[in-house]
Amino acid sequence: MNKDKNCVEVDVSATIGQCESVDIDPQTTPGDSNNEVVMRVPVTIAERRVNTSLVANIKFPHPVLEIKDIKKSIQIVQCRLLLPGISPEAAAADGFFQNLDLKLFLKGFVRKNITYATPCPHSKGDSCISSEIKSLTAKIPFECVTTIPAGEFTSPPQLPLFNSRNEFDFFRAQDLGPGYPEKEKFLSSDISQFHQVSNQYYNNYTFCELLASNIIEWDEAIDRTPLSGNAPFQEGTFQEVVEKMFLTFDIKVLQHQQVRVAVIPPQ
Repeated sequence: MNKDKNCVEVDVSATIGQCESVDIDPQTTPGDSNNEVVMRVPVTIAERRVNTSLVANIKFPHPVLEIKDIKKSIQIVQCRLLLPGISPEAAAADGFFQNLDLKLFLKGFVRKNITYATPCPHSKGDSCISSEIKSLTAKIPFECVTTIPAGEFTSPPQLPLFNSRNEFDFFRAQDLGPGYPEKEKFLSSDISQFHQVSNQYYNNYTFCELLASNIIEWDEAIDRTPLSGNAPFQEGTFQEVVEKMFLTFDIKVLQHQQVRVAVIPPQ
């Protein structure tokens, strides 16, 4: 009797033949009387090309005979458009969308993976050097703030509403107690009670997408020394470099907003 209850091997497809498909009509939203719908979608607020410069010292854990390759990429860890708040009254009068000069805060790293050759111990000769290939990964931080002028927004951002808290009290008349005429009263609010109305608004923050980047760098060893002993002429090693980088990267700034979109009425 076969105790194996799995009569089909699920890891292998039962068929790898050609599948057939036909076009079907998609189900669409009919829209309102004007054939429009309101959608909450990411809206492009701005697209910016950012330039910044970096200077850093990189120290290697082993003597470096020669750098073989450097792979690098930009990593953005924070990209935030700093929006000023607005009161509900001001939003009702002037609107949520206003043309203002705004600051864009950026923070990130340049990730570098450096492949290099390091001499093997006791491997030097008159005309050759044996070496091992090693790598070092380093992250060079950068942080900057750039201004987006009011006239350069693709679409204005929606300003966040202020939260509000308002207190109110009730009048209370109390007896003054011994030493005061009976007809006199202490007239004030009741400090033993607290009353408040608070409003919270859950606004949509801005976020970014990284579109492209360009890095121009210059690395220079600052502690290179010739190889000692019986080694080829002009060969040497170093363990520290100073690098200068010029970064250029393109970013897209977005915010979830509600927009009206025309729809195609069903046929």
